[in-house]
Amino acid sequence: MNVSEHIVERLHAWGVGRVYGYAGDGIGGVLAALAPRHEDEGPGHIDLVQVRHEETAAFAATADVKYGGNPIGCCVVTSGPGALHALNGVYDALLDRVPVVAVLGQTASTAIGTGYYQEVDLASVYKDVGRAYLQTITDASQVQHMVDRACRTALAERRPVVLIVPSDVQERDAVVDPPDAHGYVHTSTVPSTPVPGAVAADVARAAEVLNSGRKVALLVGAGALGHSEIVAQVADRLGAGAAKALLGKTVLDDRLPWVTGAIGLLGTTTSWHLMRHCDTLLIIGSRMPYSEYYPEPGQARAVQIDLDGAAMGLRYPTEVNLTGDAGATLAALLPLLEQHDDAWRDEIARHKRRWDDYSAERAAAKADPVNPEAVVRGISRRLPGDAVVAVDCGTATSWYARDLDLGPTHKGSLAGLLLSMGGGMPYAIAAKMANPDRPLLAMIGDGAMQMNGINELITVKRYWERWGNRSFVVLVLNNRDLSYVSWETRGTLGAPPDPEIAALPDVPYADWARLLGLDGARIDHPDQVDEVLDRAFAADRPFVIDAVVDANVPLIPPHLTASQLLLTAKAEFSGDPAFFGIVAEGVRESVVSKAKAVLGRHGSSD
Repeated sequence: MNVSEHIVERLHAWGVGRVYGYAGDGIGGVLAALAPRHEDEGPGHIDLVQVRHEETAAFAATADVKYGGNPIGCCVVTSGPGALHALNGVYDALLDRVPVVAVLGQTASTAIGTGYYQEVDLASVYKDVGRAYLQTITDASQVQHMVDRACRTALAERRPVVLIVPSDVQERDAVVDPPDAHGYVHTSTVPSTPVPGAVAADVARAAEVLNSGRKVALLVGAGALGHSEIVAQVADRLGAGAAKALLGKTVLDDRLPWVTGAIGLLGTTTSWHLMRHCDTLLIIGSRMPYSEYYPEPGQARAVQIDLDGAAMGLRYPTEVNLTGDAGATLAALLPLLEQHDDAWRDEIARHKRRWDDYSAERAAAKADPVNPEAVVRGISRRLPGDAVVAVDCGTATSWYARDLDLGPTHKGSLAGLLLSMGGGMPYAIAAKMANPDRPLLAMIGDGAMQMNGINELITVKRYWERWGNRSFVVLVLNNRDLSYVSWETRGTLGAPPDPEIAALPDVPYADWARLLGLDGARIDHPDQVDEVLDRAFAADRPFVIDAVVDANVPLIPPHLTASQLLLTAKAEFSGDPAFFGIVAEGVRESVVSKAKAVLGRHGSSD
């Protein structure tokens, strides 16, 4: 056994059953050690997934854990440029607190410091993202304790860890049993016990705060995943409404009358009302970053539940912080909670009905050629109850947050805090690898599809026939524009978007899918929506929906400030070529119409 084989054996002992990677001579030894594990269908099997780019490998390793695949994600990439490519995806793991082991190749140890080809100071480059644990294996006797500590740290802190392995070290003879001598270390592959629920005295204080409220709001995030039933029981006891951070979208069913949907910049006006009128707030496993979408400081008494004590009170001044597993903590809290009446919930339900009516009008509004919300709502009606959903960042995120109804029987995720374009297709691949018997939906903008989605369809082509359920629907929102950036330019800079910067070429995405032996169809007229969606979800192979949608359907925040309105109006009145299209669409509550009203009230000359 050599060092590479020892690394692979130790990773497998920690539960690494799938590795995403791409070949290169800097990591050749480790990949060679993985090859027989991939071929072995027995208990030592490790699935080696070859993607088209190292960034995809890191994103997919992160997503694999999020979608319930492996307890620890793993990517294996080569030295120099390969390791640099992977950095973005490893940052996704850091920001969303996902345990991932990144195994990076390196120039031979004998050449380090000589300016050798592909030599990069990876320890410096990865110092921030690998802050939990980052080490270079320079001796065969280090494998056991470095791999063990890396995996234990990744699981305990829910962060990525980094192991750098010079190419010559990979080939050295392994030291499977380190000597019983000074300077050597002996470790185990036993994970640390999980963090339990909070202590009883603190739970009682939290119950006192929650019982004192008459208008209780829940903010539910990724830390509540897997605890849907107890979250719902607590909400019922408190007569509470619940808003969901994007990474917690599947904790509660969007169709429940007291579930207000997404919160934040892409959220609903119902969530805005919930937060701005509540008198008590319970935050469960969320660090939603937009502080302006929480209650006003001093408005509400607040309790927070999180695995990480350092994450408490980051966004809102909390009164009681309960460190521990959300499920165990809520189970301890529930018997202490008093039954509240339904007056507050009735108010929330009324606001939600108004939002739902408005959303239906918005999706039915005329667009050129197709309204993106109409397409996503059509998908929502057809989405199987056990579907897994992967989303890219951009306008696709907006329509995912507002128009796609999901609940506890689904799985859905994205690069939550990093918000990196190009994560959607790697997430979709990992989601399908982790759930090969469940249908998949990927929602991707044309910018992200051109960034890496087109290439990663080759990966889909390579693996789709091995999946038990071959439904893999890719919705490409083809608006020929980086439209989220365009709307940000209007709303924050007060300037019309520059077509040289934001405009994108029109690409026949469905044709590319068919060229690969997959399937697909283009939607460029509203009359085609139902027929194409029916075909996509009935297809016996991956299917790409090339939906030619209108870039000028406004992305309306749940609460518009006068500044946003005035800046957007200034952009529209300053020669934005989309101005007449935006106004003519007849959207009931467009940003422009609101801006005109504000201009009229304030008599602004801007």
